[in-house]
Amino acid sequence: MQIFQLIIVLLMGLAASALLTSLEIPILKHKQFQQFIREEGPKSHLSKEGTPTMGGIAICAALLLVTIAGGNFTADSVVMLVVTFLFALIGFFDDYIKVAKKHNLGLTAWQKLVLQILFAVGLAVYMAKFSGYGTDVWIPFINRYIDFGWLYIPFVAFVVVSMANAVNLTDGLDGLSSGVTALVAFFFAIVGMQFGHGAATIFCCALAGACLGFLIFNRFPAKLFMGDTGSMALGGALAAAAIMMKAELLLPIAGLIYVLEALSVVIQVLYFKATGGKRFFRMAPLHHHFEVGGMKEKNVVVMFWSIALICCVLAYVVMSI
Repeated sequence: MQIFQLIIVLLMGLAASALLTSLEIPILKHKQFQQFIREEGPKSHLSKEGTPTMGGIAICAALLLVTIAGGNFTADSVVMLVVTFLFALIGFFDDYIKVAKKHNLGLTAWQKLVLQILFAVGLAVYMAKFSGYGTDVWIPFINRYIDFGWLYIPFVAFVVVSMANAVNLTDGLDGLSSGVTALVAFFFAIVGMQFGHGAATIFCCALAGACLGFLIFNRFPAKLFMGDTGSMALGGALAAAAIMMKAELLLPIAGLIYVLEALSVVIQVLYFKATGGKRFFRMAPLHHHFEVGGMKEKNVVVMFWSIALICCVLAYVVMSI
């Protein structure tokens, strides 16, 4: 598979996602599926109240169509799509409860976590017992596969759950998560090409394109939010693709933005409890720290996109060593 073919699939994903998103917006407005802004967030975000949400439905639909139409559709493609849609379903229930109750609280943290672990363990068991790929994991720098044995299942479950929640936390500014994920997904399409995994290559290209098509409407000022339906799906999709390629350990390098966003929340909570109410960051997740510090939302997003691009280049260098 050549770069030219990747670009074609990416453009197909972009076109499909842009079309489906444009069709979805008036439907969501008619159904009054609107975003409710949490009061403890940045005050500048209160103006976003009422923006249609659950735009992740269009991303998932575009991903499905282009993955099937892009060629190399195999059992691996089905598994990656199933994982994506299962995590999208968690996000959908979360979003729907928020819309129905007209506030920013959906499923409880424990409800989401239990479902995430259940689906993640299901993927891990499939990969270890039924996929034929075994329990090997590719290790960067030494360029070797190491058999994780019985540790493989908790390792894969951790990767999937961590990615789903990290991408979800990153989705806090207009265009941030969709732009970062487009870059990371295209990087993993290149990984798939290098590793000779055609199904994952097409899947990741379709995912990158779907994110870019959505970004047309999600960039500042956003006409539509992806909601948890989208962010959970994107996290699950990236994790499933990396696991399918045995390239899980490239995720924290290429997806360093996700790692920093998640870590900022963990640090903030632990520091708050340890110091009796003091904050380490002005606000968490990390993107809000810069925003509350006076940086314009658009500038924060561009800065994070730039860091994501640098991290993807770095991950490619690491992969090539």
